[in-house]
Amino acid sequence: MMVSRGLGVATLTLCALLTAASPPAASLVTADPVLPTANAKWDYQIGKAYKPRPGVAVVSRDREARPFAKGYTMCYVNAYQTQPGEVKWWKSHHPKLLLKKDGKYVVDGFWGEILLDTSTSSKRAKLGRIVGRWIAGCGNDGFQAIEPDNLDSWTRSKGQLTRNQNFLFAKKLITKAHNEGLAIGQKNAAGQTQRGAKIGFDFAVAEECGRWRECNAYTKAYGDQVYVIEYRSQDFKYSCNHWGDQLSIIQRNLQVTAPGSKKYVYHSC
Repeated sequence: MMVSRGLGVATLTLCALLTAASPPAASLVTADPVLPTANAKWDYQIGKAYKPRPGVAVVSRDREARPFAKGYTMCYVNAYQTQPGEVKWWKSHHPKLLLKKDGKYVVDGFWGEILLDTSTSSKRAKLGRIVGRWIAGCGNDGFQAIEPDNLDSWTRSKGQLTRNQNFLFAKKLITKAHNEGLAIGQKNAAGQTQRGAKIGFDFAVAEECGRWRECNAYTKAYGDQVYVIEYRSQDFKYSCNHWGDQLSIIQRNLQVTAPGSKKYVYHSC
């Protein structure tokens, strides 16, 4: 490299020292994700956000809601299926990313949500850019973690998707979340918790693990970093009796409505 005669040795030495002392650019961008407090009192508010009860330290809310200012907030993202209110947007902007079989949309019949198509590398890349923007938005809004729902959509895909395809997509979401400095949790798929932890999920959100006697599967992979929602009273009691001193367990109504609704239910162990 040619050096100007006007640049003295002392100056060159100083520049070299400054360059050597400067950390890589990436280290200036992100910090290690912070995990939610294990066995904390928590609330599941993905239907509508509201003021949590006293003592609640961890909350999950929809990505379009505001984070809980006085606690830790997971950002709920429907990563594998469409939100009902966004179907028109998907059909207008990304119709080829919606899963079809025999020319008809593949729908999760219980919720009326169209499955997203993770079947090819190209489609996973495109979906990753879309959901990745949502994840970045969660971070910008002040959420500390991501709760990507419907990892197990392959079980409702009428044979059009595989477990491996969904986990390949999950790896993209995990990388994006961690790059944004956010923790990310495995949502359901109890039979795949070891694989989920291996590819980088930090904790788990488990619906009805007491009802289906699956809580052990989550604790083997994530220890006490498991946040449980039960919907039936008998399952809530079972979970509290077996796991209440170790895991964060609540009962909510299936529609996860806010206080003031006739269907509203919230109990914690």
